[in-house]
Amino acid sequence: QVQLAESGGGSVQAGGSLRLSCAASGRTDSYNYALGWFRQAPGKGREFVAAIGWSSDPPLLADSVRGRFTISRDNAKPTVHLQMNNLKFADTAVYYCAADRQIVQLVTMRGLDYSGQGIQVTVSS
Repeated sequence: QVQLAESGGGSVQAGGSLRLSCAASGRTDSYNYALGWFRQAPGKGREFVAAIGWSSDPPLLADSVRGRFTISRDNAKPTVHLQMNNLKFADTAVYYCAADRQIVQLVTMRGLDYSGQGIQVTVSS
């Protein structure tokens, strides 16, 4: 089992920045999991945000956040971070950290191995 704990959410005005972090614990040494984020706004479905694999392959970002969000990971801990700049009202959502053996699963969000409890991000216009 792998546990994921998100931190860093909160409220910010449009144009501001927030940094989300997700610490993985448990059997993280059993597999080189890809890590990522998805979000869910009120009344809407889940939306892929970003994902990063274990290797040096470039990270994946949704079109809606490319150029504003950056994803990075620290394999030693292991932890994944989501730096969110130039936030917009449309970014308001609950953000979830996720881990999966296949990075494609983080993009499709189907049958995820693990996901966290979620953390609220609120952007005021």
